[in-house]
Amino acid sequence: MKPLIVYYSRTGNTKAVAKLIHAQVGGDLVALETQEKRPKNYRAEVDLNAREQLQNQLPPLKTNIPDFEQYDRIFIGAPTWNMALPQAVLTFLATYDFTDKTIIPFNTHGGYGAGQMVAQIQAAVGDALVLPILSVAGGQETNGQLLAIEGPTKAAVAKEVTTWLQKSGLLA
Repeated sequence: MKPLIVYYSRTGNTKAVAKLIHAQVGGDLVALETQEKRPKNYRAEVDLNAREQLQNQLPPLKTNIPDFEQYDRIFIGAPTWNMALPQAVLTFLATYDFTDKTIIPFNTHGGYGAGQMVAQIQAAVGDALVLPILSVAGGQETNGQLLAIEGPTKAAVAKEVTTWLQKSGLLA
């Protein structure tokens, strides 16, 4: 069986980490996209996500993963918003059966870490094994810094990814 790397990325930071993981473990790389376009403005996006959280709304996904059962290791990546997962990722978690899967979470953040992401993932996937999260500082959109994982920072994050994969037993 091969791994699946699923990510939700607004500015490209989570996508950059997903690609670094993919380069080392292979498998399939899939971007989560909602059916409706999301706001381009950071504050508008975070506000919309906060409303969705309060109303327990899960935005429908455009992304479909056929033959999901073929994957045994599922990497799930997202930015941290309001100390939680974006609602689109919760839609993904509610859509598929994670029985007998190993979940490997990773996130990007603007300085506050993973928040409640691991607890949310564990609650959504039931008895699936959830490995320790890789939490990477990304951009700070409120300060105008969007894509932060490039150049020298990308090289440093690549080393973090390798160390995390090794500690998680996913690399020899």
